[in-house]
Amino acid sequence: MKHHWMWSGLAVLVSSFGLAGVLAAPRPVAVTSGFDRVIAANVADQLARGREVFRFDTFGDEVFWGDALRLHQAIAGAGLGGVGPGVSPRAALAVGLKVDVDALPPALVQALRAGQVDLDSPATTLVLLKLNSVVGVTGRFDEHGGLKSMGIQCALCHSTVDDSLTAGIGHRLDGWANRDLNVGAIVALAPNLAPFADLLGVDQATVRAVLQSWGPGRFDAELVLDGKPFRPDGKSASTLIPPAFGLAGVNLHTWTGWGSVTHWNAFVANLEMHGQGTFFDPRLNDATQFPIAAREGFGDVRSPTDLITAKLPALHFYQLAIPAPKPPAGSFDEHAAEAGKALFAGRADCARCHVPPLYTEPGWNMHTADEIGIDDFQSSRAPDRRYRTSPLGGLWTHQKGGFYHDGRFPTLRAVVDHYDAAFRLGLAEREKEELVEFLKSL
Repeated sequence: MKHHWMWSGLAVLVSSFGLAGVLAAPRPVAVTSGFDRVIAANVADQLARGREVFRFDTFGDEVFWGDALRLHQAIAGAGLGGVGPGVSPRAALAVGLKVDVDALPPALVQALRAGQVDLDSPATTLVLLKLNSVVGVTGRFDEHGGLKSMGIQCALCHSTVDDSLTAGIGHRLDGWANRDLNVGAIVALAPNLAPFADLLGVDQATVRAVLQSWGPGRFDAELVLDGKPFRPDGKSASTLIPPAFGLAGVNLHTWTGWGSVTHWNAFVANLEMHGQGTFFDPRLNDATQFPIAAREGFGDVRSPTDLITAKLPALHFYQLAIPAPKPPAGSFDEHAAEAGKALFAGRADCARCHVPPLYTEPGWNMHTADEIGIDDFQSSRAPDRRYRTSPLGGLWTHQKGGFYHDGRFPTLRAVVDHYDAAFRLGLAEREKEELVEFLKSL
């Protein structure tokens, strides 16, 4: 009660002196001296460092993708010191890899526009790797120019390009989910999948079959924890790659929560990218839920040289700075979206969980499968056995592949239909379409 009166008194003071507008709007800060300068310098430094980590840092994962799996040999091909036919730029683009046009010299850009570049030669792929232009992939070359190893970055799955030059080649769009990327097909090219086969207790042919079952825009982060490649209905247990933008203010990350953004960064860098660092999550010691993780000690990883932990703060900072992109003009019906906005906050009650402007709950944004009217297969693979309320900003950028964690709803309309039935909303056809237009406007 004491605190209630204290805050009530403050409200009276704010009203009496006309300070409400001042408190509601950010006041301009002149960064001239003192600790403000320290803060401003830190912002600039962390943003630059975080962008570098997100785009280019492999965390030492070449030891796995190159030295162990020898994936670089499949990329180079037998003609360039590797194995097999090699991977041409055309083949790389076909499996969703992207090329950063800003990393290409002007002469090469002009030649690409003129159709004068051989996109069917693995040698051209190596040129692109030497230019560090393949988004999310770094090639390591020997003194003779041969590809000797390779590593991957965060940007591989969580960046795409704007196709400004041609399909798959353009300016980077950091944080956007690459729903064209066929991770499984790429990894399946590796000459040696024994590390995965040994971990899962199967042969390499089985590993390749599982990887090839994923399809574009999908990945199974839990496979190396619980060894479940398929759902009970026989469909792939992989999930859609989520965006990594609009995360400021959002608590738990990923489809099934797991932890904060920085928890998931550490999890992925160590256990999925196979970098060299430190990771601690004793929940993975549960041998019933995570038999492989418990057996392998994934709940307490301590690499001799830690190439990850020191980079997590800047990486986190950069990710939180990436806003959800606004939809292009004319991509939705503005009049219908306004009506849908009223429905969203009103009779449809969507805002109960997708609270504007975060469009997820402030706090512990998790729900059981029953609460959202779906099965619990994927949630049962996570420590809290729940699904996260996904933030909706920039929803228009990741419609490819469907909606929900596994793409079970092919369109936004199908999502609205699901909730209309599950919660017995009784929405009219026009109201459903208005909700869809509002979702497209976010």
